[in-house]
Amino acid sequence: MIHIDNLSKAFTLHNQGGTVLPVMAGAGLTVAPGECVGLTGQSGAGKSTLMRMVYGNYLANGGQILVGHLDVAQGTPRQIITLRRETLGYVSQFLRVVPRVPTLDVVAEPLLALGTPPDTARARAADLLTRLNIPERLWSLSPTTFSGGEQQRVNIARGFAHPYPALLLDEPTASLDATNRAVVLALIDEAKARGATILGIFHDEGARAQVCDRLVDVTGFTPGLAA
Repeated sequence: MIHIDNLSKAFTLHNQGGTVLPVMAGAGLTVAPGECVGLTGQSGAGKSTLMRMVYGNYLANGGQILVGHLDVAQGTPRQIITLRRETLGYVSQFLRVVPRVPTLDVVAEPLLALGTPPDTARARAADLLTRLNIPERLWSLSPTTFSGGEQQRVNIARGFAHPYPALLLDEPTASLDATNRAVVLALIDEAKARGATILGIFHDEGARAQVCDRLVDVTGFTPGLAA
């Protein structure tokens, strides 16, 4: 479902005379349906850069990023937006939402965008918010007013609302207490069981051991760090 081949990326430092900084070269990996692959490597090795290229936030300089049948490295903005709506979910560490939208609708939005009946979408959102221990009295409020931990749980609920065929997870258990950490790991296991392809960054070694089928060290793709 996710196949990366000979991927490269460099950043141009315009405030330093146009210096070109290569950050990734020759990256390659495949993640099958129902598999969770964890990215490892020291800080700065390129884990987040690789994830952002898969999601289409960063434009690759070369190589291929297949998500389903779309090569994200060559996809048009319209194709990437469609991919994100229907196929590729992304749970980041930070919640970014329009202010004043109720939490229930923030979580239901991925389903509403696909034409799911509002009652069905909000019922799914309510189930996830309940599982992640967000009190019902908060559902009518904007999550922008919540604590960091509550915002993270809302972000996780939103990311798992639609049964995406592929998921990118960036530190999904960071800063969570034991109870909510267990809920998130259960959601990941459920996604794997239905055949979702999952690529993630897990600094939580226990979580990584529980849900990852294998690990890929990105250090070997990083110029200057590779052995």
